[in-house]
Amino acid sequence: MRVLPNGADGELALALAGTIAHDGHGGVADRFAEDAGVDAWLAEHFPALPPRTQKEAERLRAIRFAARSAFAAAVAPHPASRVERQRRMSDDEAGECLAAAVNALEPQWTVTVGDDGVERGLTTAATGEVLVEGTLALAVLDFLTGPLAPRLRSCQAPRCVRYFVQDHGRQQWCKASCGNRARVARHAERRR
Repeated sequence: MRVLPNGADGELALALAGTIAHDGHGGVADRFAEDAGVDAWLAEHFPALPPRTQKEAERLRAIRFAARSAFAAAVAPHPASRVERQRRMSDDEAGECLAAAVNALEPQWTVTVGDDGVERGLTTAATGEVLVEGTLALAVLDFLTGPLAPRLRSCQAPRCVRYFVQDHGRQQWCKASCGNRARVARHAERRR
């Protein structure tokens, strides 16, 4: 049995959502556009997996689509990323997609009681693509139902399509370069 990681820190969920980013020229770059990009990302996050088939890559793209759609719902009433403002999965479809991937794991609860208190966890006997897809979906659900979820935002800088966790209440951008780009755009708009 494998112990499933707790994704409440958002690291894996944000990494999955971050496979769509701005390309630096006003467009959108999709790391999953080619199967080789899917394999490269998986090698970073799930080492020792064999290359995926076309069908498996499509399922990962669907989980990412469901995750970003769920992110868009979670940031409301704040604006979603411009990618999800143009096209997103329905809330029901996103929930069903993520739930199906987690349920395919057939997770089992574990409870450890000791001097340090009580700890809970999940284990699974799943392997291969079922394990990867379920782990990603579970990471998204752990994050969106965890303590960091209320601080999830989409970057509002021109061209940026990323989601991030706010470090402080007034933060509007995912990184300093996005803040600079937004200020330059605002300044140029005022000068016109």
